Amino acid sequence: MNFISHPIKLLAFAALGSGIFLSCAQSKKAVQANAETSVRPSGKVVPVNLKWSERMMLSEMHRFPEAWMLDFSKSPKWTYPTAIVLDGAELLYAKTGKKEYYQYISDFGDKLVMEDGTILTYELEKYNIDLLNSGNVLLYLYEKEKKEKYLKALQTLRRQINGQPRTQEGSFWHKKIYPNQVWLDGLYMGMPFYAHYTCDFSKGAEATKVYDDIVFQFDSVQKNLRDKKTGLLYHAWDESRNEAWADKQTGLSPNFWGRSMGWYGMAMVDVLDYLPKNHPGRARLITYLRDYADAVIKVQDKDNGLWYQILDKPLEKGNYTEATASAMFVYTMIKSVNKGYLPKSYKAYAQKGYDGIIKNLITVDPDGVVNLNKCCAVAGLGGKPYRDGSYEYYVNEEIRSNDAKGTGPFILASLEFEK
Repeated sequence: MNFISHPIKLLAFAALGSGIFLSCAQSKKAVQANAETSVRPSGKVVPVNLKWSERMMLSEMHRFPEAWMLDFSKSPKWTYPTAIVLDGAELLYAKTGKKEYYQYISDFGDKLVMEDGTILTYELEKYNIDLLNSGNVLLYLYEKEKKEKYLKALQTLRRQINGQPRTQEGSFWHKKIYPNQVWLDGLYMGMPFYAHYTCDFSKGAEATKVYDDIVFQFDSVQKNLRDKKTGLLYHAWDESRNEAWADKQTGLSPNFWGRSMGWYGMAMVDVLDYLPKNHPGRARLITYLRDYADAVIKVQDKDNGLWYQILDKPLEKGNYTEATASAMFVYTMIKSVNKGYLPKSYKAYAQKGYDGIIKNLITVDPDGVVNLNKCCAVAGLGGKPYRDGSYEYYVNEEIRSNDAKGTGPFILASLEFEK
C-alpha cells in the first residue's frame, strides 16, 4: 500500500496504531512488576542470595503483578490486606532505592483512585473500619507525589472516622452491619491510619483531641476484651449481648483467635510511630504492649516457636500452627524491642518464632519464589452464613498459602531483624 498517495488511509492507520499504542501502554503496568522480577542475573525469578524481606517481596510481586491482586482479587478492589505488603514495599524502597518497589505502590494508587478522588469500590456509608487500612498507602503516595486526587481520597476516609458508629462509651463499631460490636481487628484497620493522618494534617488542640481518642480505643478494648486470667484478648465484644456468639453475661466471643490478637499487637506498635512522645497515654500503651507480649509468649509453642489458630488450645483436635498470627506476633515483638518498648530479652522469643516460620512454614520453589504456607484465609463473626465463633468454626476455615495477611507481616518482621 502506498500511504503517501492515500492520506485518509494513512490517518486511519495512525488512529488504529495509536489505539494499539494506548492498549500497550495500559497493559504495560500490569506486567511491569512481573517482568522486572522474572529476569534476574542469577537465572532465578527470585535470587536466593537476597535477605528474606526482599525474597518475599519479589515473590509477592511475581505472584501478583499488580498490588490490587494481593488479596486474591480478580479485579481492582479497595481492600485492607494489600496495604500490609505495600508497607513492606515502602520500607524496602527506602532501604534499597530499587524503583520497582516504588512503582508497585504507585501503580496501586493510580489504579484505585480516580482523578476526582473517588476510590474504586469504596462506599463510605458502609462504615467498614477495615477499609481505612489502605489509606496508609495513600498517605505515603501523597507525601511523595502531592497529587490532589490522593488528598481528596484521604479526606473521604477521614470523614468516615467522623461518622463511624460507636459504642455508648465511644469505642468504634467494626462495621455498620455489625451494630454494637468491637473487634480486635478494627484497632489495626483504623488506628494507625487515624494517627498517621493526624500527624500529617492536624496540629494543636485538634491533634491532641484525636490522640486522646486513639488511646481511648485501646483503653476500652483492654477493659472490655481482655481476659484477666491469661492476659489474652477475645476476638470481639458485643455491647448489646444480642449476637448468638456473644456471652450473655460478658458480651464476649468464645475464643482467643490467633490473628485477631496479631492485629491488636501490630495496632499498638504501629500507632506508637505517630503518637507524640509527650502524650500522657503513650506510657499506658507501652504497658499494654508489654502485658500483651507476656501473654503471647505463654502460648508460644516451646518446640517450634509458632502460635496456634486458637491460641490456648494447642492439643485440641484440628488446631494447627498458623502462619499469619505467628508472623504478626514476631513482627510486634521484634519491632517493640528495636524501638525500646520491650526489654532486649524479648528478642529471643521473637527470634524463636521467626526461625520457626522459616523452618516450618516457608517453602522455596526451584525458581527461587518463596511461599508462606498454612495461612488462615479468613475468619469473622456473624454474617451469612452465620459464623458462631466456636472452636470448630475457626479450625475449619480455609487454609491457603501466600495470604497477604501473613506475607506482609513476614516482610515487616524480616526488615526489623535485618536492621
